[in-house]
Amino acid sequence: MIIERSSEWQEGFIERLEQKVPWDNWQLYKMSYEVEKMNLIPDFSGLQCPKILSNLSPLPHQLQVAETVIERMNGKAILADEVGLGKTIEAGLILKEYLIRGLVKKALILAPASLINQWVDELNSKFFIPAHAYKKNTQIAHYPIIVMSMDTAKKSPHREQIYMQQFDMIIIDEAHKLKNHKTQIYQFVQSLKKKFCLLLTATPIQNNVFELFYLISLLKPGHLGSFEAFQSAFSASKYDLEHDEFLKELVHQVMVRNRRQDTGIEWTNRCVEMVPICFTDEEQRVYNQILHLKNISSIFSGAFSMITLIKEMCSSKEATYLTLNMMRQKCTNEEEIDYIERLIEELMALEINSKAEKTLEIIQEANDKVLIFTEYRATQAYLQWYLQTKGITSVTFNGKFSKSKRDWMKQLFRDKAQVLIATESGGEGINLQFCSHVINYDLPWNPMKLEQRIGRVHRLGQEQDVHIYNLAIQHTIEEDIVRLLSEKIDVFEKVVGELDAILSEKSI
Repeated sequence: MIIERSSEWQEGFIERLEQKVPWDNWQLYKMSYEVEKMNLIPDFSGLQCPKILSNLSPLPHQLQVAETVIERMNGKAILADEVGLGKTIEAGLILKEYLIRGLVKKALILAPASLINQWVDELNSKFFIPAHAYKKNTQIAHYPIIVMSMDTAKKSPHREQIYMQQFDMIIIDEAHKLKNHKTQIYQFVQSLKKKFCLLLTATPIQNNVFELFYLISLLKPGHLGSFEAFQSAFSASKYDLEHDEFLKELVHQVMVRNRRQDTGIEWTNRCVEMVPICFTDEEQRVYNQILHLKNISSIFSGAFSMITLIKEMCSSKEATYLTLNMMRQKCTNEEEIDYIERLIEELMALEINSKAEKTLEIIQEANDKVLIFTEYRATQAYLQWYLQTKGITSVTFNGKFSKSKRDWMKQLFRDKAQVLIATESGGEGINLQFCSHVINYDLPWNPMKLEQRIGRVHRLGQEQDVHIYNLAIQHTIEEDIVRLLSEKIDVFEKVVGELDAILSEKSI
């Protein structure tokens, strides 16, 4: 390669001297002056970025969150607004503010794989931030803003490549997935050097209060003391604790949380109904025979769980059959094999699914678009077939779908089908404001999953009252699930704050 010294500057210099042309453009000078003045702001009072974001009109509560995190929390915070209030916008505002002030030059954003493109699109179009989606051969060092899936980031060789970088800011979406110090992704994030860090989650407590302890320990180690000190000081157990007002005060030193009613926006109502269901005699007999299976079989271990099996029975015989069939194949004891085969025969002879019939009744009464959540793909397939036999059009949605197929299913639901049947992972990150009826066909153990499900429809842009139907079969494990959900909601509200209704007061 040949390097030559340029003389162009000399020619321009002589031309200006001899012809007395302007040395520079006055407009460019004024623009340059404004940029320098912006970077020389002596304090952090007020945001500078909104005035240059022509494609964005942030809401007042979003601006307030950004100011609070920058001015009071030093860029380390949990953004815990309720679902649908724009935590991504808040994180974008904070990142943009630090970028224009020169305090952040390189940032890493970790999110579920299904949300990667959404993050990249919003940062580029709304914030003019040059975000880049990480792919297999991406050279991280070449890009200032990288968006990557959590599952990819924690694995080799991507993990090592990230460790080599010096990121000024780390943003983690759906941060509740970090769970605790035993998970691989938590350990990975804990090892990252982070000057500023944002954890985004509407549900910082998913199952127990210790999950919140570990999230806060990522941001500010020692803020809640050691694990043992925390447990002792607040008499903390999974679903109970004391001195909750003091703990709430500590938590809100590192957490910003807005509820829908606090935003000044007029929201539609949320109407939650607990729908009790009774098994037929035949369904109840099969359910009881499955329970009896634990008394004669030694196969229940890590691979097969009685709890899973009876939950599947509360969902559909199709989901139950798959597990029973796998158990039969694993069995070596003839007595156990005979019992399971007789059980399968009785299971498959069932002609009625009481929960599916109640679901059909709700759909017909709604006479509108309905979103159904189930935990099992076998149940998902069964429900689509069952509804089709009753003349109701539906589409399915699950985590195995590619982004293009997910978009296509959403469009079909909006334009053609009356019902969308989604699994838990399938419902992540999908926004369905044009639908206002949600049936929780299978109840999860985790109340925050219910909130996430409802948040698919009860969010900004929803114009109708939202109707939620929680289905639970009496005299089964689903009664235990409802009771435990109530206990977990109580812990959440003691420490984090009140929740919108996700369970009705009515008992099953």
